[in-house]
Amino acid sequence: MKPPRPFRPRPLAPSRILRTTPRQVGGGREREELVELARKSIRQGSKSFALASRLFDKPTREKAWLLYAWCRRCDDIADGQDHGGTLNLDEATAQRRIEAIRVLTRRALEGQPTAEEAFDALGQVALEAGLTEEMTDDVIDGFALDADGWRPRSEADLMRYAFHVAGAVGVMMARVMGIPTDDHAMLDRAFDLGLAFQLTNIARDLCEDDAAGRCYLPQEWLAEGDIPPGEHMRPEFREQLVALVSRLLDLADEHEAAARWGANGLRLRQRWAVLAAANIHGAIRNEVRALGPHAWDHRVRVGFLSKLTLTWQALREAFGSAPQPDPMPRWTRGELMTIARMAGPIAPMPQTPLPDEVV
Repeated sequence: MKPPRPFRPRPLAPSRILRTTPRQVGGGREREELVELARKSIRQGSKSFALASRLFDKPTREKAWLLYAWCRRCDDIADGQDHGGTLNLDEATAQRRIEAIRVLTRRALEGQPTAEEAFDALGQVALEAGLTEEMTDDVIDGFALDADGWRPRSEADLMRYAFHVAGAVGVMMARVMGIPTDDHAMLDRAFDLGLAFQLTNIARDLCEDDAAGRCYLPQEWLAEGDIPPGEHMRPEFREQLVALVSRLLDLADEHEAAARWGANGLRLRQRWAVLAAANIHGAIRNEVRALGPHAWDHRVRVGFLSKLTLTWQALREAFGSAPQPDPMPRWTRGELMTIARMAGPIAPMPQTPLPDEVV
């Protein structure tokens, strides 16, 4: 008698007809459709960046919109928003939302459809600009820090966070503008611009962040200012807070100056767009400084006419040449990248079912 044959589970379909999902750049959507969706996203999410992006040549402008759409959608998924606005944080699913972002991003980079327009847009621009999974992971790690309830203890921690959520985006924007991956000097300056923007946003949005239970001022800074943890927005600490924010704005100034110097190496229209965005953020910093203890009575904004003035000013500046700062900023891309790599990614929390709209 022959021994019984070992059981082998049979596939549901013959192997000869099984096929891997074919690569579909942009999730199979038409590029024009993705660009239009991305254009609407940036107009709704950031009027300042929408204005500055208009100064790019058409190919750069469209790639910038595609990248913005992904960044905006990731931010919205992580914070439970729709193009900014009130935070709707759900701690029970926070890390699961980050994992959803990672999965969708990975599929987009692999050329697979995601059923999410903004992630399909990433797949399109990643192919065109040479964006990598390491670049997107750097950005997503910043969202993971927020989802974990992380708070900066030191200035190095603050700058690590800014590296993830903004400096890494600056590097991706440099690739969108055609900067080669081996042009480290130009990538460093794009990184500086991202840091400057993020530090400016932190200074402006202290009140909104506090309402959401977040504080990006380092705990060591708060201790030096004799401000108890979680009490920095109380009226009795307003003068100390102004001093700490001035320190934050000085850091932003340093990195913006380095970025302006780096913009000398860009083509004219690219330089104009970069300087226009820098001017608008610089105006926000100036207003925060000018308002002093009243800087958080309402959200500081730059009006449309002022933005137009700053944009034309940027055009004049684009025909000139910005000087090299002396000294250069204390924090470099290489150093912050090392700090981030040593810290490692945030470990995911136990899985909780995601809301239907995020699956």
